[in-house]
Amino acid sequence: MPKPGCLVHFVSALTANVTLLSSAVLLSLLEFRQEKRGTRFWWPAAPIPLSACAFFFLAGLAFIPRLGVEDDEALFAWPWYRPRGQFWALYIGHTRLPIMLISYLGALKSWIYRPIFRLFGTGVDVLRLPMLFAGAVTVWLFYCLLRRVAGERAAWIGCGLLATDAIYLLSSIFDWGPVVLQHLLIVGGTLLLVRFWQERRDALLGWGFALLGLAAWDKALAFWSLGGFGVATLITLRSQIRELWTARRLRLALAGFALGALPLIVYNVDSGLGSFRGNAVYDSSLLPKKLYVLKMTFDGSGLFGWLVAEDRDTPSPHTPRGGLEISSAKVASWAGNPHRDFLLYAFAAALLLAPLARGPDRRAIGFALIAMAVAWCQMAFTAGTGGAQHHTILLWPLPQMVIAVSFAAASRRLGRAGVPVLATVTLVVIGSGLAVINQYYTEAVRNGGDRNWTDALYRLSDYLKATPAPYMACVDWGILDSLRLLGSGKLPLLNWELGGAEPSSEDRQIMARLIADPRNLFLGHTSSAEVNRGTETWILHFAEAASYRREMLTVISDSYGRPSLEVYRFVR
Repeated sequence: MPKPGCLVHFVSALTANVTLLSSAVLLSLLEFRQEKRGTRFWWPAAPIPLSACAFFFLAGLAFIPRLGVEDDEALFAWPWYRPRGQFWALYIGHTRLPIMLISYLGALKSWIYRPIFRLFGTGVDVLRLPMLFAGAVTVWLFYCLLRRVAGERAAWIGCGLLATDAIYLLSSIFDWGPVVLQHLLIVGGTLLLVRFWQERRDALLGWGFALLGLAAWDKALAFWSLGGFGVATLITLRSQIRELWTARRLRLALAGFALGALPLIVYNVDSGLGSFRGNAVYDSSLLPKKLYVLKMTFDGSGLFGWLVAEDRDTPSPHTPRGGLEISSAKVASWAGNPHRDFLLYAFAAALLLAPLARGPDRRAIGFALIAMAVAWCQMAFTAGTGGAQHHTILLWPLPQMVIAVSFAAASRRLGRAGVPVLATVTLVVIGSGLAVINQYYTEAVRNGGDRNWTDALYRLSDYLKATPAPYMACVDWGILDSLRLLGSGKLPLLNWELGGAEPSSEDRQIMARLIADPRNLFLGHTSSAEVNRGTETWILHFAEAASYRREMLTVISDSYGRPSLEVYRFVR
């Protein structure tokens, strides 16, 4: 529980941050001037980045209905719908204001979605469209950032590479990390700081640090990127910082960051650094695996067999229907069903070409490489982090920045041949990204989502809405948060995920009461899809010892013929 003295701070912080997020992103979008060249921006050059953003958004629309809702994707809704389970909240009378969902995950996304859900409900389109749009805005902001740092040529390359990156696109659509707001706030904040650097407008300094602070509240893992940026700044821009910095600007930067991160700061004061205690544990044992995950994030292959199901696991694959699905399948077959793009090769080439860069371009490449290395080392040597794509994708768009600036700088050394050579190489890399995105779509149509992304959850939600019960106990991970969101909190759900832990005496008493009423329903995965193995077996043995037997009510398969979910009750 927070201390009483924190109440006023939180009320003011939540109000300020809503204004902060909308206003600062709007300021970032109003990037109409190129100060370096002293010319007005942007309409002659706008079609290229705007086309990249439009492709990103339209491609995402095609994926939205293809997969079920994964539990981590729906996690942010638990402050608003029953059964509520926020980690840390502020109480004002009978009103609860969620602040932190877990020790390192803030409730910023929960607050953003509250009015959206009230206006439009909790459908899958409403869930995914806002984050897809935010991902597209980040592509635009990245273009604006690169344009100021390294010029128009690098900006075109960078936004094209980011918009056609399969892992970035899919993590923006489904946002199970969550990562979308991290990218939006960090890229937007960095853009504002670069504008401050070029224009010497102190207000932009405060706004930029406020966005970075807001990113830290959204998810404390933002300190990976912020730490990388800090080290890179001290190494590559030390003399410039010394000339520019004043005590007043330092206070302004600290005040801006504190405003954005105020909920996180107060939570950590109240909890004794709860965001870091127990989370920052050194561990190097899984370094080879984390390197492999980084490689799979680079080449776009990391989500095959996890986000979308594989052919061998699909008893009834779907046949493509309609122009888009048929065309996608034909393109995938013509391309040889690629599962890897060329981004990693492009990154390696950019490192080899980096010595050709001069002055600001060389500094920008060095900055991005140092920031990326420092951020990745933090996740690589911390227990429980860096072993999945939703961590490594937080390094983006730094790889695209390295490639864009290096390639653009090298092309200038080639004279007239520079532009066609650069265009050819860039289009090959972008084409490989498009091919992998198309392959994900083809497999999503043919095989659907894997175990955690099964569309059987939609059928289960419909079944439960038509089946009244006093309680519906979710006995395995991957069910509760998704059903809470899909049912808008109206289902009488009960969390009974032991996760392998030994049941306490209180757990046993609750289970005894649940199985004694045959109206209560139990929701779990089939044996082939079970996540936390052992919980259901314990329940069955417990019920048998109490002279109850399981009565299976229904087994729900997904639309591809995979038995995924089961509903049962206990009778004497």
